[in-house]
Amino acid sequence: MSIARILGITLIILGAVLLYFGLQSTDSVGEKIVEGVTGRYSDGTMGYIVGGAVSGVVGLALLVFGRKK
Repeated sequence: MSIARILGITLIILGAVLLYFGLQSTDSVGEKIVEGVTGRYSDGTMGYIVGGAVSGVVGLALLVFGRKK
């Protein structure tokens, strides 16, 4: 198994974990108050969601387009 494939799988798993924590934090009471006042999620929550999505896309790209033996 090539290093690109291992890195791709790792990034997909990391992205899924970050997305999970980001989506879980959107349901917290504090986050609902911040969203009600400002109209958007806090920077930390957005960081988890965006970071998870980017990590997943990059991991998938490495799996699909990574160097093959």
